[in-house]
Amino acid sequence: MRAAGGGNKVSTLSRVRYTDHALIRMQQRGIRPEVVETVLELGETEHDHHGGTIYYVSRAVIDRAKSPSLRRILEEGRKVYAVVAQDCAVVTVGHRIKRILRDG
Repeated sequence: MRAAGGGNKVSTLSRVRYTDHALIRMQQRGIRPEVVETVLELGETEHDHHGGTIYYVSRAVIDRAKSPSLRRILEEGRKVYAVVAQDCAVVTVGHRIKRILRDG
């Protein structure tokens, strides 16, 4: 199976599809799959203007969390972003070092 645009092989880890590039970046950057899954499930989105969608966790998302364990994962996820291609595979992940600019 090939990802759109990149020609990168796609693997499924848990219930999320990742390109090889994303899996390598997660390992290099020490980002756990559970954190990426939480960012994708509960995070906010912005378009990257290259056909992908950026997922991230805002302070508002963390404030809405009820359980302490979820809040801990969201706090970790607040420092992470994930870019998802149009074919719904995670293309890359990284640590947020600057604000994600919102459209509008």
